[in-house]
Amino acid sequence: MTESRTSLEALLNNVNVAEMIKISSPAEVHERVPLTDTAARTVLDGRSDLRAILQRTDRRLFVVVGPCSIHDPVAALDYARRLRQLAEEVRDTLVLVMRVYFGKPRTSVGWKGFINDPAMDDSFRIDEGIIKARELLRALAEMGLSTGSEALDPICPQYLSDLITWYAIGARTTESQTHREMAAACRRRSASRTVPTVDWMLR
Repeated sequence: MTESRTSLEALLNNVNVAEMIKISSPAEVHERVPLTDTAARTVLDGRSDLRAILQRTDRRLFVVVGPCSIHDPVAALDYARRLRQLAEEVRDTLVLVMRVYFGKPRTSVGWKGFINDPAMDDSFRIDEGIIKARELLRALAEMGLSTGSEALDPICPQYLSDLITWYAIGARTTESQTHREMAAACRRRSASRTVPTVDWMLR
């Protein structure tokens, strides 16, 4: 009876799952890639600047600029160094936030992003992707560069949010109840753009 029941359950559960790999908890990842004082100060200062701009006590504009998505951390760091220099040059009128998107929302098949598949070879080593993503964000923050990212799922912010100044919910997910709850859980200033995208800044 037990063997038969096990066989029946195998036909019902996880029928499209080839393999399960346990990933580290957010606490374990934070311990492995800890937030440094320098990185924390960059994030706090960035959030303070954006809050002041949104409250119109700072007359500057802020601009989220950068690649569509991260696929090569080395190239991202090279871009960041150039952007950091530009940020200093325009700091009197603009606050530049580097776009660091790790996910690719898909309505069809395709590469889902750096965290899901960091090697871009369908190996789907999310355990490695989340570590590499956090390492990159920390390096950018230690460089003094504020970052913005997209919250595609309710899991990644638990690993990364302390290193991110500005989060966005994209057009594909603005109608998602889960994503609205995510935005509500992050005490934030929020704004809607002309396209159906909700942005929020973590406090």
